[in-house]
Amino acid sequence: MKRALSLLVLMATATACAQGTTRAVNIGLGYIPNVQFTPFYVADKLGYYRAEGLNVKFQHGYVSELMPLLLQGKLDFIVGDPEDAIFARNQGAPVRYVMAMYQKSPVTVFSLKPLRSAADLKGQTVGIPGTFGSSYAAIRALLDSANLQEGRDVRLASIGFTQLDAVRAGRVDSAVGFVNNEVVQLRAAGQKVNTLDLSGAYPMVGVGLITLDKTLGGDLARKVVRASQRGLKFTVADPARAFQVAQPIFGKGGGTLAILNASTPLIQSAYTRANGLGASDPAAWQKAVAALVKQGSLPAGMKAENFYTNSLVSKTVR
Repeated sequence: MKRALSLLVLMATATACAQGTTRAVNIGLGYIPNVQFTPFYVADKLGYYRAEGLNVKFQHGYVSELMPLLLQGKLDFIVGDPEDAIFARNQGAPVRYVMAMYQKSPVTVFSLKPLRSAADLKGQTVGIPGTFGSSYAAIRALLDSANLQEGRDVRLASIGFTQLDAVRAGRVDSAVGFVNNEVVQLRAAGQKVNTLDLSGAYPMVGVGLITLDKTLGGDLARKVVRASQRGLKFTVADPARAFQVAQPIFGKGGGTLAILNASTPLIQSAYTRANGLGASDPAAWQKAVAALVKQGSLPAGMKAENFYTNSLVSKTVR
């Protein structure tokens, strides 16, 4: 297998050399190198970006650090939650979400205690990273769907990104985390974990590519999206090989094949089978934006199509 992967890289490099001069592109990825960004690492390692005439450099950091760099023109794209684009645009930033890595948000409520429905959360303390982002939007939508009121029926405790340890230690009854992170780690440790699917109440797509409005007008955005789609396709088709290609970037401490295997189903959906990997389901966006309006996070009458576009996504990629 190593020889086959080496041949893939050599072929990609040969293709790249034939392309001549490449254009520098800077993409911001979340926090630190991690297995969750495998499709982008694959697109780089296997020469998909270079085949488009692009020389991509990745910069890791929190989205709160990366978004200002995007707005200043120091980054061309960032990978973040749709909510990052929504709230930035609502405040006047000219940004738009252009490709969905995940068709379904990985956000879930998990617990070592019995958890069959949202009604079981009544009287509980639920740990959340904080009052921001996709986790907070999703849990609020879930509580609303079950007629549970924050504070009166359920206490939301801001615990940072310590959900796994907090649940294990019993500091919270349950926590908002990710099906492809904390849940995988608990099960790998032999612990029985119970989860709630939040997508019925908040069916938003997950993390994806975000760029500036002005970038949409040229061919750069289409090339980056097309190459990234190829990375998605390779990862879905063979997670084990994708993991092997990407692991030199994120290292042994950056996540496991089990996490990648739990992530790849999130990349696909009935919608992508008809419209291409990376496409955003308009119905999901509409319902999620309506939930954000109901929560008071967005003004009344706000339309989902203000925040995303499918215009760059190819229905088929090589």
